[in-house]
Amino acid sequence: MAEPLAPIFDPQPKARADLRPGTLYAVGGEAGWVYYGQVMPDSRLGFLRRRDRAPVTSEEILAAPVMAQFGVAHPSIGRALRAGRWLRLGNFPLHPGLSRPDPLVQWSVGTLVVTVDDGMCEHDTRVEDPAIRNWEVIAAWDAEYHVPERLTADYRAEPAAWHVGGPVWRERRVREEYARRFPDAPWHALPDDWVPTTA
Repeated sequence: MAEPLAPIFDPQPKARADLRPGTLYAVGGEAGWVYYGQVMPDSRLGFLRRRDRAPVTSEEILAAPVMAQFGVAHPSIGRALRAGRWLRLGNFPLHPGLSRPDPLVQWSVGTLVVTVDDGMCEHDTRVEDPAIRNWEVIAAWDAEYHVPERLTADYRAEPAAWHVGGPVWRERRVREEYARRFPDAPWHALPDDWVPTTA
């Protein structure tokens, strides 16, 4: 595992994760950027399409559109706060775009059939179904080690690391790249009926 980024906030040795809906965090990202995430009712974090060199007011942050929603491993949030890589900004009214979570996709290794949970029911479909292209593949991202790269990929202003997944379309490209880079590894082989991704 790669080393986490240098802290950009003051370490808080006694900090613990606050998972109440509406809790707003500043997240130290790559290249010194500060991103923002708010805890959703299902304990996922919704990240907003705004970044700054230093935290701004909650009003400015919560005026930004939603960029992504994904699960962050809860213990890693506390660790990131204590290390100064995340900063708790307080609890605020939930961003309107985060009141209803986006559907999630469960994709097991070695199959092209995925299970979609839209919050009301579950159903199966194939991974190349265009209706699920932008939905999140279930995962728990580490606050220090994974979230900064993920936010770079989601913000899409600079090139992102090739191995960062998230939504179905990016997870498909990651699996194709693993198969290309490691052709002799059977666990990275694509199924025979794999449909290549397009731009």
